[in-house]
Amino acid sequence: MKARPAKAPYIPAHPGLEVSADEVVWDGRFPLQRVRFRYTRFDGAPSGELVWELWRRGRGVAVLPYDPVTDRLVLIEQFRLPALAAGLPPVMTECAAGLVEIGEDPEAAARREIEEETGLLPGRFETIGRFMLMQGGCDELMFYYAAQVTLPEAGALGTTHGLVHEGEDIRVLVLPAAAAFALLDANRIENVTAAVCLYWLRQNRERLRREWT
Repeated sequence: MKARPAKAPYIPAHPGLEVSADEVVWDGRFPLQRVRFRYTRFDGAPSGELVWELWRRGRGVAVLPYDPVTDRLVLIEQFRLPALAAGLPPVMTECAAGLVEIGEDPEAAARREIEEETGLLPGRFETIGRFMLMQGGCDELMFYYAAQVTLPEAGALGTTHGLVHEGEDIRVLVLPAAAAFALLDANRIENVTAAVCLYWLRQNRERLRREWT
């Protein structure tokens, strides 16, 4: 019998939840799980039987590097096939991000992703929050951070970064904070991760400039 993939563990027990079937129907890079279950409704009655597909992506991190001295930040651009499928331009403006390995500390993963995707070595970190992206069908849980960095002169970061063996082709954008907020307000930041991080920075920018300098 084939072993169950580590990324698709059985659904944990929970009061009022009855799982009658829990199987992995696709064991690719991100497994797909089909679960048959009932749960206790808000009125205390049992629900009807439900069958849900659950895409198992696990935990991820995203980081917004910010230089409080020059009041600039770093975003990235890369080609995203799902964006094209959704009818959006396929090159998205994002935060540096990646997956957390099983057993890995999220902040350690975030520091690794900054270096891989931007070439920067961060200093202080601050937690922005922990959020689910697609709670209706995927278990992906994202940990968002802001990172203190010292940015060089324009162009000194190089043009592209990323891991060659993963096919990454990442373009780095260094922007004044005000310019990034203008993109946000114009709805030109079309992914929730970068939007949340930028909204957070707008609320905490002056505090960070005091505490990080």
